[in-house]
Amino acid sequence: MTAVLSPSRRLALACLPALLCALAAPAALAQSPAGDLLAKARAAGVIRIANTQSSAPWSMLDDKNQPAGYDVEVALELAKRIGVAKVVFVADSYKNFIEGLRVGKYEIVMNDLTPTRERGKQVDFSAPYGVEDFRIFVRSENTTIRGRPDLAGKRVGATSGTTNESWARANLLQSDVRGYDNGGFVYNDLANRRIDAVISSHFAGMKFAKVHKLPVKEVGEPLIYQLSAAAIAKGQPALQAALNQGVAAMLADGTIDRIAKKWIGPEYEMRATILKAQQQPE
Repeated sequence: MTAVLSPSRRLALACLPALLCALAAPAALAQSPAGDLLAKARAAGVIRIANTQSSAPWSMLDDKNQPAGYDVEVALELAKRIGVAKVVFVADSYKNFIEGLRVGKYEIVMNDLTPTRERGKQVDFSAPYGVEDFRIFVRSENTTIRGRPDLAGKRVGATSGTTNESWARANLLQSDVRGYDNGGFVYNDLANRRIDAVISSHFAGMKFAKVHKLPVKEVGEPLIYQLSAAAIAKGQPALQAALNQGVAAMLADGTIDRIAKKWIGPEYEMRATILKAQQQPE
């Protein structure tokens, strides 16, 4: 028997494909970073900036559970200078930052992210606003690991998706390199003797150890110096230009140094260190 549909039922079925497309459209648009993101952010008065909120002194949560740190304060000031009044910070991990930008989860990443060639194939970067040196961290009582050669055969931890991890995997071929999604867990495993050493920045390592009263220390000379810059999706020249102008102004007027002294140390000269790092051979 052939079912006979009422006119209203036939109309509903005919409209169903269009309705489904309409319902799917907002989700698709939300996942796309297409368009002038700077113009959109200025019109909305808000911009989304990603950080880990677990990598002091760059980004962390303060005693009121609010984002704080060097990158957070630089981001807040930089947003004002590009014409956006409000920042919404989005917590994410290093390994997700690139994809997060590509699908439009946020407009900018600012969390001690190094502008490497590999990352540059997928996202664009602003001028650098930070720099740091990376060291070896061991337990306080350790006397056998004094430098890079002593890491052979040892269990070495690094935060997954960071240049710490990629450097360790490329250069510590005789070590058991282990990646950690959370920067705090790697230090806990070091303190609990699950790993023998950690590759991390001087600033982040010393800050984390002090805040959490962990029995760890840094040893040896710096392994590598790395600049940090804001990352954005490809195809956003207006946003990139505005960020570059903002960073240049903040370096010139002393804002960057003021923020660095607050979060990193009163003796730290961020602008001079950035210039020095830029002059070093790759």
